[in-house]
Formats: sequence, C-alpha cells, structure tokens
Amino acid sequence: MTDTDFLLTARALTKKVTSPEGELTILDDVSLVVRRGETAAVVGPSGAGKSTLLALLAGLDEPTTGQVWLGDEELTALDEDGRAGLRNRKVGFIFQSFHLLPSLTALENVLLPLELSGVDHEKERAHKALSRVGLDSRLNHYPRQLSGGEKQRVAIARAFVTEPSLLFADEPTGNLDNKTGERIMNLLFELNAAAETTLVLVTHEVAAANRCHRVFELEAGRLLNSGS
Repeated sequence: MTDTDFLLTARALTKKVTSPEGELTILDDVSLVVRRGETAAVVGPSGAGKSTLLALLAGLDEPTTGQVWLGDEELTALDEDGRAGLRNRKVGFIFQSFHLLPSLTALENVLLPLELSGVDHEKERAHKALSRVGLDSRLNHYPRQLSGGEKQRVAIARAFVTEPSLLFADEPTGNLDNKTGERIMNLLFELNAAAETTLVLVTHEVAAANRCHRVFELEAGRLLNSGS
C-alpha cells in the first residue's frame, strides 16, 4: 500500500528486452513517488529510457520486474483490460505526435474518451474543453485542416475532458516550432493548475522542467536523483 498522499508510486521498475545483441536493460531499478497535485518532469538524454518509464507508469507496457501503484490500486497486478479500465477512469495522455484520429473532427476526437467512459452531457463537455483551448472556431475541422499547434490543443482538450487524476505528457511540444511550443506549454500548465491535476511531463526543455515541483533525471536507464 502507498501513502494516501502519493498518487503515483513506482518500486524497483526494471525493463529488459531481447535483441540480436542479447538482452538489453532499458530501465534499471527505478523507484519514484509523485504526490497528488504535483507536477513532475522526467528528463535525460535521448535513449535514457524516459518514454519507456512513462509507458510503464501509465500501464501501457509491463515491467520485467517491479510495481506501479496509482493511488491505492496496483497497476502492475491488473491484466490488460483492468489497466485499460483504470486508465479510462483516472488518466489522460498527451503525445508528441498528437495521436488524433484523422477520420474524426476536432469535436469527435475530444468526444471519444467521454463516449468510452459513458458520461452524461458529453457533447457539451467536449465543446467546453475545446473552448478552453481556444478552438471554438475549429470544432468541425479534421486534423488535416489544423496546424500543428491546433492539433496539440485538440489533444490537450481530449486529455483534460475526462477530468483525470493524473496526466502524462510525452514531449508535447516536440513536433512544434519554439514559439508555438512555448504557447502550448503555457496552456498545459495553466489548465493543469486550474484542474489541480497531477502532471508527469517527459521533456527535453529545461525551462519546462524547471516549472515542475519535481525533476527526475534518467541516464542510461537509471534514475540519478529522487526528484526532490
């Protein structure tokens, strides 16, 4: 069990994969905690294991050994359906490559997680989420009709629309120019503070990491600090 103040707890996470060269250790004995309402950055050089760590923390992948807790529920003890159900109820995602469905409009992309959750007033909630990110005039536009910054605003609206306890953002400005990326990062932090969501941000941007309560530094699959 975890301390009730801890929303996310990882204990001794190790991830190994087999390759033509033999067994590779992607993550090596990583332990960390993130408290409710905190913002935490995961930083490190390319290939350090940042995205792998995020995938394990979110239950998108399984560790070779170790445990992940979301609140008082052990994510690593659940099967794939159980992990998916927990994510639908409590977790939001923002990815570098947006992950919007090209055949759906902006409004329909934001509606999708609400429909999967079976909540009431889903269209009203989706419209409100898109209004918050400044896309009132883009509701019926398809991803191909949107700029990179607009696509990421749709993705941010989709992530927040279910009012998640925990939000994972993996290099959310990685595909954007500097100016657009700065605006998107400001929007992300503003919405996160307003919603009092716990944010785990994988980033290569020093300025973004410095805005977080905690910074976890990875190098060659090992955690160099406790994030304090």
